[in-house]
Amino acid sequence: MNEKFKIPHTLILLLSMMVVAYLATWLVPQGFFEMVTLENGREAVVAGTYALANEQIRLSPMDFLVAIPRSLAAAQDIIFFVFIVGGVLAIARSTGTIDALIGRLLERFGHKPHLLIFMVVFTFALASGAIGTAGEYIPFVLILVGLCKAMRLDAMTAVGMVVTGYGIGYGVSAFSPFTVMVAQQIAGIPLYSGIELRLAIFVPFVLIGFHHVWRYAKKVQADPSASMTFGLPCPLSNTPETEYPQLNLRHKLILFGLVATIAGSVWGISQQGWYLYELGAMFILWGIFTAIVGQLDADTAANKFIEGVQELATTAILIGIARGIALIMEDGQILHSLVYAMSTPLSHLGAELAAVGMFIMQTLLNLFIPSGSGQAYVTMPLMAPVGDLIGVNRQIAVLAYQFGDGFSNMIIPTNAVLMGIIGMAGVPYHLWFKFCYPLIIKLMLAASVVLVLAVVFDYGADVQPTVKANSEQTL
Repeated sequence: MNEKFKIPHTLILLLSMMVVAYLATWLVPQGFFEMVTLENGREAVVAGTYALANEQIRLSPMDFLVAIPRSLAAAQDIIFFVFIVGGVLAIARSTGTIDALIGRLLERFGHKPHLLIFMVVFTFALASGAIGTAGEYIPFVLILVGLCKAMRLDAMTAVGMVVTGYGIGYGVSAFSPFTVMVAQQIAGIPLYSGIELRLAIFVPFVLIGFHHVWRYAKKVQADPSASMTFGLPCPLSNTPETEYPQLNLRHKLILFGLVATIAGSVWGISQQGWYLYELGAMFILWGIFTAIVGQLDADTAANKFIEGVQELATTAILIGIARGIALIMEDGQILHSLVYAMSTPLSHLGAELAAVGMFIMQTLLNLFIPSGSGQAYVTMPLMAPVGDLIGVNRQIAVLAYQFGDGFSNMIIPTNAVLMGIIGMAGVPYHLWFKFCYPLIIKLMLAASVVLVLAVVFDYGADVQPTVKANSEQTL
């Protein structure tokens, strides 16, 4: 690489994207679709109603600057969740539990890194695909970073395991309540329909992700200087490399508390509608439990908690700024214009190309609408009727949506969970992008093949809408 060229800090990259979004509000025609409130209280666009805005909004430079603190406020839930997790994990690390766990895992997987990588990718993909977990993985990042460091791997491998499982799980989910179920509901097709294909492609896509991470990990293990993060500070730089404390009863109780916290969180998400505020409360409870079992006095526990929070200040800023890109586009009334501009050309393509085009459109739009369910409410009311006209049935339209939303979650800088994971591991975004984009290309090629075959074999043609789709109800 040219020594004169220096990759800017991730914060500069995100701020630059905000500037581009701001300039776009002056250049892109401003307009809206009409919106309708669905039975569940969420708003969806009304297909065929796009119109230019009667009153053009010109954001001033002050509006741009104000958007920065506004974006931090808009991302407060994930920011404070990351702070809480970082602080509580610092308490756990001070008890020796994290080091003891790493030592125990080394005994089991030290000579089988490929098995560890596959297990993590598969398990996280399964959890994301089944119940839509994402931010819940953040607590595992530092543990996996320490484990990978001890196995002559690196932080990139740890992040690769977590994010690959998370992204593929969402992309090929059989029944995620936050993406697949929402999209099928909007498209007006039976919930859980078409599950056979989604189950069939789960393992092949997981193997693509595993192979990508393992291929990189082997290079690093053979030559540590081949690591993309070689020379960068490690979040667990003080972790001993040769000796680890024994996993005693106290450590086991603390780890049992972590398992109970995760299990309680999963139950709360699936049964009680919990999300980050409640999850943060659960981890605070685990932190108190850890301090008591670890026999830490109150001042020591408080100091460790603050230290953990301080270490994640940069991560918190990045998470917040990432939200500002979409915020500016919403303020400038161009988000719907972009959706309209991307969806219109699909009606001029054949069914096979249109299905792939839907996938690409959903991938691009995820940069601006990083919420899976939010993207479904904006795009599916448009894609369902467009698909009806060009021979792409609604089951395939849903599949294209979930591919586009899920896989791109692994690389878009507007994804707060991704920025939290790489920030906690100390991996700069530009290096993560370099690691991840070849995997994204592989997954997109595989997904395109699946979509073309789905059109050829008329996947989902036997499924009739249970009622007129929400998109049709609002035409």
